[in-house]
Formats: sequence, structure tokens, C-alpha cells
Amino acid sequence: MNLYPCAYSMTFNVSDGKLNGILNQRSNDMVVANNWNVVQYSILLIMLAQVSNLKVGELVHVISDAHIYDRHIPALKEMFKNEQFEAPKLIVNPDIKNFYDFTVDDFKLVDYKSTPLGDKLEVAI
Repeated sequence: MNLYPCAYSMTFNVSDGKLNGILNQRSNDMVVANNWNVVQYSILLIMLAQVSNLKVGELVHVISDAHIYDRHIPALKEMFKNEQFEAPKLIVNPDIKNFYDFTVDDFKLVDYKSTPLGDKLEVAI
């Protein structure tokens, strides 16, 4: 019996002309996956708002089991020492009005800076 048939669910609401999203996630590896989850669902929210002629509101991310694996702690300690950078700016082609017309070329990151990851992080499966 699978007690967790779906690891993610997302609901949306509109208030004051803004599209808001609530992402409910059963489990999240905070070191390896959380940043990807936030980016993916934030961009989804931006795309849906644009094609719905709404402004982008808030993304609320609810995680039932947010965890860090013991084997990731040394790499995480090193990450905390890294220089922090300003967030890059995401530019989305404003001409896209149909969700299915988006392509990878419709997205640009401006002023993206990062620190190379020293150690490969294993993903739990």
C-alpha cells in the first residue's frame, strides 16, 4: 500500500490580480533538491501568471519532511563558507501568451554568479 501516492501537489489562487501558488511537498532533501524545487515551481508560477494576464504573487512552499542527510553535512559546512551573491534577474519573453509556446530560449538569467561545488553530492533513491 502506497501511503504517499503523490510527492507534490500545487494549488493556485488569485488575489488583487496576482497569481499565488502553494506547493505542498511530502519530502525534500534540502541540500540536493530544495533549490531546484523552488526554482522550478517559481518559474511555473511566473509562466502561468504571464499567460493568464496576471501579476506574479507569492509562492508558499510547505514541506512535510525537510531533511539533511548525514553524508551531506561536510559539504554543507563548506557551502556556508562560500561568498554570497546577489540573486540573478530572470527575464521571460513577454510576448508568449500561450503556455505551450514557451521554449528554453524564452528564458534568460542576467548576472548569475555561483561558486563551483567542490564535492559531488549523492542523491538518495
